Amino acid sequence: MKNFNDILNEYAKLCVKVGINLQKGQPLVINSPVEGAEFVRLVAKHAYEAGAKQVHVNWNDEALTKMKYENAPMEVFEKFPKWYADGLEEFAEDGAGFLSIYSEDPELLKEIDPKKIAANNKSASMALKGFRKYTMNDINAWCVVSIPTKGWAKRVFPDVSEEEAMKKLWNAIFMATRMNLEDPVGAWEDHLKNLEEKVDFLNEKKFKKLHYISSNGTDLKVELPEGHIWAGGGGKNVKDVFFVANMPTEEVFTMPLKTGVNGVVYSTKPLNYGGNLIDNFKLTFKDGKVVDFEAKEGYEVLKDLLALDEGAKHLGEVALVPFDSPISQSNIIFLNTLFDENASCHFALGKAYPTNIKGGENMSDEELETKGVNDSLTHVDFMVGSKDLSIVGETKDGEKVQIFENGNWAF
Repeated sequence: MKNFNDILNEYAKLCVKVGINLQKGQPLVINSPVEGAEFVRLVAKHAYEAGAKQVHVNWNDEALTKMKYENAPMEVFEKFPKWYADGLEEFAEDGAGFLSIYSEDPELLKEIDPKKIAANNKSASMALKGFRKYTMNDINAWCVVSIPTKGWAKRVFPDVSEEEAMKKLWNAIFMATRMNLEDPVGAWEDHLKNLEEKVDFLNEKKFKKLHYISSNGTDLKVELPEGHIWAGGGGKNVKDVFFVANMPTEEVFTMPLKTGVNGVVYSTKPLNYGGNLIDNFKLTFKDGKVVDFEAKEGYEVLKDLLALDEGAKHLGEVALVPFDSPISQSNIIFLNTLFDENASCHFALGKAYPTNIKGGENMSDEELETKGVNDSLTHVDFMVGSKDLSIVGETKDGEKVQIFENGNWAF
């Protein structure tokens, strides 16, 4: 039986070999909390063994982040460091892979002035717009994974000790990423093949619109643009190298027509956005735009998110995830979008992935606009899946197909 250190080592290897699929001579850039130093060293070891040219790490520390928000003046958050953005673009131009370890304490900035958070989100999004093209257009391989941190673990498991919370969260992460199985790489290969079958069916049907209905009040019609492409599991970068952008991943996704969303949708899980929770919220759409919203928790944070730019009021992603996915069956609310979005059907406010429309990765911003592709400085997933969610697809010929029934795939 494998012990913890064996599984941790295999997890690091999976990030390099399957997530990034690092190639010989390729740089690797890692973003990580300082609590993840031991894990990052394992990732770096496997990266160098795979022939990495270099491994560069950008560290972050939540204690310092909170200290900065509590003490620094507003002007600091209104200006993102250009050298940081330039550095990421330089690595991207050199063909680097980008591994992000996302492990935020979901309530880290709960007491912080939301205007500072909004200012920082906007300045960072503007400064990193050039870099984001390398990842959102799949020019470079990228992958997002998680490891437990003490702050996050205690939010998920508040009724146990810190040590026990960390242990429980590690176990949950290992289960969600198939690391608890005898052959994780083989299990991932089987899983990716299953997602590919769903992708192929949806792309063959070329649905014109989707209709979401749930007993919680969701009644939303979503048009899909001509030439839209469903994707899921993994994809290929410009060098034709297959990589998996999210681990775990249970979703199959595409883009909506920017102006083609109408009706009401209710959230079904809390959204961790920039160290704050937004929960029990409702969005009303007309001709693709949010025209009204409510939130029982995090109203001001949601308001600032929607006000970031015009594109933040429109959807950029439509993602299908079965209610009986392994993450959903764990009955754990991770308060971490990487996991919670893979337990539930979801949408994203903001920028669409250009790769979700035929030829989109080679189109200019103006060309994408004419195709009905949403653009924004942000891309924020929020969960809408429920155990009785129904999704019916309609083709150009008027054929109606039940895609989801009682929260799960109907085919």
